[in-house]
Amino acid sequence: MIWDWNFAVQILPELLNGLWVTVRITLAGIVIALVLGLVVAILRHARIPVVRQVLWFYVEFVRGTPLLVQAYFAFYVLPLYGITLSAMVTGIIVIGVNYSAYTAEVYRAGIESVPRGQWEAATALSLPLRRRWQAVVLPQAVRAVVPALGNYLMQMFKDSAILSAITVFELLGHATAIGSGNYRYLEPYTLVGILFLVVSYPAAKLIRRLELRLAQPR
Repeated sequence: MIWDWNFAVQILPELLNGLWVTVRITLAGIVIALVLGLVVAILRHARIPVVRQVLWFYVEFVRGTPLLVQAYFAFYVLPLYGITLSAMVTGIIVIGVNYSAYTAEVYRAGIESVPRGQWEAATALSLPLRRRWQAVVLPQAVRAVVPALGNYLMQMFKDSAILSAITVFELLGHATAIGSGNYRYLEPYTLVGILFLVVSYPAAKLIRRLELRLAQPR
């Protein structure tokens, strides 16, 4: 099969629409992952016996099962029990929940990296628990793990392609539809790879710059 520039230019607008869907999934998913992961990390650190064990199982179960299996279960099995969502919403929730288990571990590492003296100082000042977390612990913990969280953002952007398996028409889904409809796969799949690279490479460079900046002593 020979590369057809006319066909490539013709399908590019549709692929860009798919790229926009991919970006939306990534942004919505990372919000869920960051917020839910932080809640899980804080509750696990609280060491409430039953809650801690439940959240430990949640993290290990989510990390121990493939994202594709989770997506299939949410999209094809849950409707049998009356839980029906669109493919787009299902994909966002699944990828957000999946990555929340990983971000929870990142947050946990950041929280544990806060020097014990900081905890003791906050206690000595009689700061309320909420103020202790907001003003002392979380600013230091989050600053330490921003590079790792940025890497998960990049990984989520690429893993969003898995959601095409549950009929989410993101970038890869559009390319597959174009290929099967025109019996040409060279151009759409090549352009998919290029578009992923065009977005992910500059983002990776920005994350690296942020990592270096945060590493500089103040």
